[in-house]
Amino acid sequence: MSEGVVLTSIDSRGIAEVILNRPERNNAYNGTMIDELIKSFTSLYNNDDVRVVLIRGNGKHFQGGADLEWLKEIGKLNKEENIEVSRKTASAIKGLTEFPKPTIAMIHGGCFGGGTGIAAAADIVVASEDAIFSIAEARWGVMAGIIIPHLNASIGVRNVRRYALTCERFNAHEAKNIGLVHQICKTGELNDAVKSIIESLLMCAPIALEMTKKRALIESGLILSDDKFEELILEHSQKRMTSEATEGLNSFLEKRIASWYQNN
Repeated sequence: MSEGVVLTSIDSRGIAEVILNRPERNNAYNGTMIDELIKSFTSLYNNDDVRVVLIRGNGKHFQGGADLEWLKEIGKLNKEENIEVSRKTASAIKGLTEFPKPTIAMIHGGCFGGGTGIAAAADIVVASEDAIFSIAEARWGVMAGIIIPHLNASIGVRNVRRYALTCERFNAHEAKNIGLVHQICKTGELNDAVKSIIESLLMCAPIALEMTKKRALIESGLILSDDKFEELILEHSQKRMTSEATEGLNSFLEKRIASWYQNN
């Protein structure tokens, strides 16, 4: 198994594991994690032995969204540097979405912001009963543009407009109800819950699975055009450089309510 903030391994049956490994930060992503995710999926893409990819998080949570301290710092960078950060973020989600082999997200604990994007980009999602979800970017003055196409495809635009606008938290049962999660298991039983799914996938012909997945993505519009991809990147990076984003991220780091909230 490789070492770092993303751990990657493959067993003798071709079952790969990609493990988010920043438990001390609730597996919140930063530039290093994005780079390592891209590297991991590129390596797995080029490995013909891979049949299935499992994605999980170490520690108490699956994925805590973006590291907001990191977001604040990159917001101070120039336009070109900000665009590059957003390009890498979008490329990581694109790489997961378009990965030719079946992917299974195994979610426990918190799954916030970009974590919901990982869930929406995966083929199959199993969550334990303790899972909590939130599309929380707007609460902190930034926006979830890069993952909106994937969320629209998985939970529908009406549910995106509810949960990405309110930033409310919702539990595993609501996630299943709206289509983000396929199956719920008892807390601590994710490994057992995915066993039958893995066996079903291994029973299927590999090339047939690849062709089926690719056609599904094409027909759903999830293989983005170059123009759409660039539009998402530019929008995402520009919002992060605004005074509103600075205030939102500061409010989080200072543990206070943002200035735009009026209580009466």
